[in-house]
Amino acid sequence: MQALVNLSVILILHTMRKLFLALAIMAGLSATAAVTIKNNTVISMRQEKQYKKIEVSQVSKEALEKIKKSYGSYTIKEAHKADDGEYKLVLTKDGVDNTATFTPAGDLIKIY
Repeated sequence: MQALVNLSVILILHTMRKLFLALAIMAGLSATAAVTIKNNTVISMRQEKQYKKIEVSQVSKEALEKIKKSYGSYTIKEAHKADDGEYKLVLTKDGVDNTATFTPAGDLIKIY
């Protein structure tokens, strides 16, 4: 009987230790979440990539060839270039404009 009582006490202490550890972890996560929320506010204030308007003729020959190969039925209406060489182009077909970004080599990044 004494062994059964000792086993019960050990199980209770083990369960309490797990509960305490779980509460400590949750408290730590709550503190981290509060800090993360403050940091997200700062991070969300980052500046988006800026593009400068350029003439279509200023788009690199390599990029133009690759873009025309894939989107030859479209006309480039406007061209913009970022400092890192990325292009944002307004492509038009049948009176419908589409804006897309391309790498400096002419590979499609995203269509907006």
